[in-house]
Amino acid sequence: MKKRTLYAEAAYILGIVILALGTALMEKAAFGMSMVVSPAYILHVKISEYLPFFTFGMAEYTFQALLLVILGIVTRKFRMMYLFSFVTAVIYGFTLDGVMLLCSALPAEGIVWRIVWYILGMVVCSLGVALLFHTYIAPEAYELFVKVIAVGHGWEISKVKTVYDCISCGISVILSFAFFGFGTFIGVNWGTVVCALINGSIIGACTALLKKHFEFADALPWRKYFG
Repeated sequence: MKKRTLYAEAAYILGIVILALGTALMEKAAFGMSMVVSPAYILHVKISEYLPFFTFGMAEYTFQALLLVILGIVTRKFRMMYLFSFVTAVIYGFTLDGVMLLCSALPAEGIVWRIVWYILGMVVCSLGVALLFHTYIAPEAYELFVKVIAVGHGWEISKVKTVYDCISCGISVILSFAFFGFGTFIGVNWGTVVCALINGSIIGACTALLKKHFEFADALPWRKYFG
């Protein structure tokens, strides 16, 4: 079977839109967000009580900006890649807000609809991540943080990712308890645990599917600027 060409720049745009859609669907299901985005979601829920204009998307790029500052402090240097990563976070944040507005019209009454949105959201998120793996443009701060720390210390990126996810989950629980009371889980639930356990496998399956049907190439000579 002849493969079609999918340009890396198109994969970047599609990846952001699809990832935003998956996140919006998981938020609609209310079974818990992924461990990566749950800290930002909790900040959104709490701050929006006092500042109604503070959207989930704004919380995303605000939290990612903080993460990039921490990365700069840890590595003791600033790279242009960090700035590009923040630009990606802002683009994703605006996209997320727009998609969530569209998804607000979806039905969410009853357990059946919530399960449908949760499963669909998790699969769609995985497809979005798989697409972003095939682009040279700076990823969001979450992925960049893991990559820079792993490469800088010569550690396996999968192990660093696991540690990061665990720390992110712990931060989410602490924030939820601190903001909403001990024993109250906002943004973190059984769906978060399920996502953590199988998300990697789903991303792997999506990656294999993309490689089966597409050849990835650069449409623009920009790769050198993101090295």
